[in-house]
Amino acid sequence: MSTNCLPRSTPEAQGISSTDLLKYITAIDEKVESFHSVMLVRHGCVVAEGWWPPYGRDIPHMLFSLSKSYTATAIGIAVDEGRLSVDDLVLKFFPEDAPIEPSDNLKAMRVRHLLSMNTGHVEDTTGYLHRAADGNWPRAFLALPVERAPGTHFLYNTGATYMLSAIITKLTGVSLLEYLTPRLFNPLGIENPTWETDPRGINTGGFGLSVKTEDIARFGQMCLQKGVWNGQRIVSEAWVAEASFPHSDNNNGTQTNPDWIQGYGYQFWRCQHNGYRGDGAFGQYCVIMPDFDAVLAITSGVGDMQQVLTIAWDMLLPILHTGALAENPAAQAALNQKLAGLALPPVQGQAASQIATAVSDKVFNFAENEPKVACAALALNGAGFGLTVVDQRGTHTITGNIGTWLKDATTFGFTQSNAAATSGAWTAADTFTIKVCMYETPFITTITCRFTDAQLFMDVKTNVGFGPTAMPTLIGK
Repeated sequence: MSTNCLPRSTPEAQGISSTDLLKYITAIDEKVESFHSVMLVRHGCVVAEGWWPPYGRDIPHMLFSLSKSYTATAIGIAVDEGRLSVDDLVLKFFPEDAPIEPSDNLKAMRVRHLLSMNTGHVEDTTGYLHRAADGNWPRAFLALPVERAPGTHFLYNTGATYMLSAIITKLTGVSLLEYLTPRLFNPLGIENPTWETDPRGINTGGFGLSVKTEDIARFGQMCLQKGVWNGQRIVSEAWVAEASFPHSDNNNGTQTNPDWIQGYGYQFWRCQHNGYRGDGAFGQYCVIMPDFDAVLAITSGVGDMQQVLTIAWDMLLPILHTGALAENPAAQAALNQKLAGLALPPVQGQAASQIATAVSDKVFNFAENEPKVACAALALNGAGFGLTVVDQRGTHTITGNIGTWLKDATTFGFTQSNAAATSGAWTAADTFTIKVCMYETPFITTITCRFTDAQLFMDVKTNVGFGPTAMPTLIGK
């Protein structure tokens, strides 16, 4: 284990009953549809860690908006280095991209308004950035109306975080990823992080970072230790305090989930129980609990993000005792057995069907449809299968095993090739069901192929998404 890895400990040595911790792990395994990983750190030691294969310890996971907390830390480091102040005006960094006549509100916008999500916009700017014809996202951001005075109105605005990344690049001449590598990632032992970019190579900042579960936990532990890691100062203690302070009131009456109305800091959400967190869409969490000297790192693919936190508050906080407990080898063995046996189940069903020979390798052509899928063919070959789909983007092949996961890659559903684990089985005499787990992301797609009267009825549904998660049924002949 490298010096950058968090040390491991029995739960009891850190004041936690293994029996009670097993109850928490069992609850998330049974109640939450798609957990991918969990790591609990207490007093600086990992006391429980588990992955649901095909997700795994050494596999990076897409963080979505949990990326924002890393971006804010870059700003904090740059402030410590004297490169900027949070009171600097945003227009100062982009004179060539500013409107000819900036509004008074735009002229008043400061770095701290980007950090605390109160820029004065009344609509998230991200979509406008993506639609910028020239690929100049800073110019697109600055061209948008700023309807309210900065500092007076909380609005979750991923475009604001992008601008923080763009400021880092303006100041340093390197990308956010390059800037953070020697200052944060290397000291914490975060290897091979990747970060999406805009068309001009600026890291997206508010999303797009992919790292491993323990990398999330290390980052959280560094924050818990007030900016220090292995005796090295990463970011100032003053910055950690400032970033975790509630600068914006996000209780505007439109949100009912209690952990989304506790206040917003510098790209960190305040939590119940005096905690704070970075979080990302569909359940990517770095929860920092100073009152309990604990960090909880989670990756998942959930629709109800409050449920994940509620289970933690209800089942974890009461068992975090102040002193060490007597060791309990039997309970520790039961906990470890549960953690080692976690898994996302492959498709359950039969390996064969009477109609398999009749439908295998047949090309089914679809009538004109909104997703613009032209045709599909299912090839069955004993223990494995392949599904080929042709749509407006090209030909996509999905390969899998019957009853077990097969790791491969596919472009199905994405604009580029993604690592995927796929399983399938006959779930009825006329129905072959396929699950495609994009195991570096939260996304798991289920494809149901029902064959009848020389027709294919194909349904495609994804577990989570920012828009519709299901296609209309495709009917092919």
